[in-house]
Amino acid sequence: MVIGLMSLLVVASLLWGVERVFLLMGTYTVIDLPDERKVYQTYMFLRSVEEKISTFIDSSEVSAINRSSGKGPVSVSEYTLEVIADALVAKEKTYGYFDITLGSGGSDLRIYGGKVYAGRDVRIDLGGIGKGYAVEKGYEHARTEWGFIAIAGDMKVWGHRRVLAVRDPLEGGSLLQMVNARDLCLSTSGNYIKEHIRQEDPDLVQITVVYPNCTFADAYATALFAMPRDLRRRFYRENPDVGSLEVFRDGSLYFNPAFFRYFEAVYIKKKSNLKK
Repeated sequence: MVIGLMSLLVVASLLWGVERVFLLMGTYTVIDLPDERKVYQTYMFLRSVEEKISTFIDSSEVSAINRSSGKGPVSVSEYTLEVIADALVAKEKTYGYFDITLGSGGSDLRIYGGKVYAGRDVRIDLGGIGKGYAVEKGYEHARTEWGFIAIAGDMKVWGHRRVLAVRDPLEGGSLLQMVNARDLCLSTSGNYIKEHIRQEDPDLVQITVVYPNCTFADAYATALFAMPRDLRRRFYRENPDVGSLEVFRDGSLYFNPAFFRYFEAVYIKKKSNLKK
């Protein structure tokens, strides 16, 4: 059995493969694929994506967009273009709660063909979508029958069953264990490590989203953590394929109906109150 330990998710594979741990995007990355050559090819690809979309690399395309704020459009690669386009879609889907320009001096962000224009004083930050996007692109690049890629709290499992566990943000250890029924992505958001998301529901401690696409799982988890409770319930009704687990300060849990459709088994390790 191959076991990968993440800060937010503990995973155990039911297949033998080659698992390696790397440092990417300022955190630990686990890549588990059928052979070592594929593992290192995928790692190098993910590094190239990071070098394009990172806000913390001066030579990245995102940094170039921010430096050109209010001056003119910037030509970028297909990856930077795609993740920004996906971010704009996620903003619309989440009633504006997912916003890569949040905290900057403006919101004028447009795409012209293969170029991106950021208006005056606009700064973009892909921190709420970049890791999920990288995981999804890594999966597409690997082209393997089965595999697993995780970057911090964003992960994708495909082609096999795997024991997964969501971390307990209140007491440590694992909160629940699941076995996936299909290919899926998990993304977890919370302010227990650092308060970096503005919240409108102070009772919410952590949210885990399950969805087929990791880019949107990441963006949705970020946005849902910021939303008030009534708006989260509306989002679930309007997006019935998005599964969610919410953890509250009093230890109670909320699962929306879609969450259980992604798993063939779910085991809650401790007795918890379930919210409606």
